[in-house]
Amino acid sequence: MSTSTIYLRQLIGGTWADGAGVPQRSEDPADPAGVSVAEYSTATEEQLEQAMAAAAAATKDWDRQGLLGRGQVLRRAAQLMEDRAEDLAMLMTREQGKSLADSRGEVGASIETLHYHAASARRPDGATYPSSHPDEVVRTVRRPVGTVAVITPWNFPLQIPVWKIAPALLWGNPVVWKPASDTPAMAVALAEILVEAGVPDGVLNLLLGPGHLGAALVAHSGTAAVTFTGSVPVGHSIRDAVVPRGAKLQMELGGHNAAIVLPDAHLPSAADAIVAAAMGSTGQKCTATRRIIAVGGCYDELVGELVGRVETLVVGRGADTGTALGPVVSAKARDQITTAVQQAIDEGAEVLATAPVPDAPGHWVPPTLLAGTPELTISREEVFGPVTTLLRAADLDAAIELANGTDFGLTASVFTRDERVARRCVDELAAGLVKVNAPSTGSELHAPFGGLRDSSFPAPREQASDSAAEFFTVSKTAYLRLAPEDNS
Repeated sequence: MSTSTIYLRQLIGGTWADGAGVPQRSEDPADPAGVSVAEYSTATEEQLEQAMAAAAAATKDWDRQGLLGRGQVLRRAAQLMEDRAEDLAMLMTREQGKSLADSRGEVGASIETLHYHAASARRPDGATYPSSHPDEVVRTVRRPVGTVAVITPWNFPLQIPVWKIAPALLWGNPVVWKPASDTPAMAVALAEILVEAGVPDGVLNLLLGPGHLGAALVAHSGTAAVTFTGSVPVGHSIRDAVVPRGAKLQMELGGHNAAIVLPDAHLPSAADAIVAAAMGSTGQKCTATRRIIAVGGCYDELVGELVGRVETLVVGRGADTGTALGPVVSAKARDQITTAVQQAIDEGAEVLATAPVPDAPGHWVPPTLLAGTPELTISREEVFGPVTTLLRAADLDAAIELANGTDFGLTASVFTRDERVARRCVDELAAGLVKVNAPSTGSELHAPFGGLRDSSFPAPREQASDSAAEFFTVSKTAYLRLAPEDNS
């Protein structure tokens, strides 16, 4: 794995340009005292204006390429990404910290997503309706929504941007993208692939910079739609800026996802799924299991299954063979998680299990299984790391009430052999995704993805081609009537 510093630039109007702002760097979370992963100067609001102007100027020509032409660009991008898969995975592990196995999986999923949206260019793009006039056809027509602001997080620095950018481009929209500051090198690597694949000048613009640059982007009058993944507070500020002016908004925010375990569940497989969902990717997933709800008499046996699995997790550098969990992304994240765990203990939580972490520089957080109550702060507020809390419920009614007892509503899982229980949980759990006998994490790219309550925003979901088309286009209805025949 390369350890040299990468020097990054902004992509504005087809030109790679130095940022005009302050110098910044990204670092290896497993070696924060080492060489910078990447260095760059941030973009300024003047450069944001240039990017917005470039996007507007490129709109007509990109639209004229047509769905199939734009789909071919995505197909070429998928091939380029496949050719560079190992280099991308190694860069992701170095800059974000996740295990190399996780990085390879994310790159593979991103390639598949590009292929999926490229292929969806050949799906029907409208519907035809009967007309009361015999010489008339009534049909719907999809048109690009306009310039799309894409704001993405650091925890999936390739897959989430591809989820958003690929369908935005497919449907004819120019994009101005502001990625997370912790993973700028991954953003540049993706932008380079898209440009090489044939995305024209001005259609994709990449701005590296701090949060206030994203705020200026979403508030810009030229932004027709915003797709954002991140925290609830930032999401609410984006909503307040975007909704009043009538621009489209799609948001996926935080989660406090529950896993309900019934006494009839197969506990070893339930424990496997729960530990993977709670601790995988170092717990840095919005879909991670934050609460485990043991129903009735299965509590003690479930504890035994969970403890052994947590204690044997291997934490280390993501590039090392055998590593299951890497470091968290930053010192700030490490300190926030550590503080939240200590607060839980001070409030009465019991530490049931932890896994050892390296005695070396790095942003290490021990995977932690707590036993607690719904009154704990950690049982209500999201902690974005490898920490989960085990709760008790007397019966299914109490378990569903507990699971629904936060402001979030992203995912939930239930482990049971009873089909009636499973169907009831699907109906009654306040979650956009409900998984039965499966981890709360993971989703199919061709199925809609999104939450409820504070975990989302009432807009078309991500991922599925139909949902993407609904968000990234405006729909018109055309009445196409033949002119009268000229019988003269």
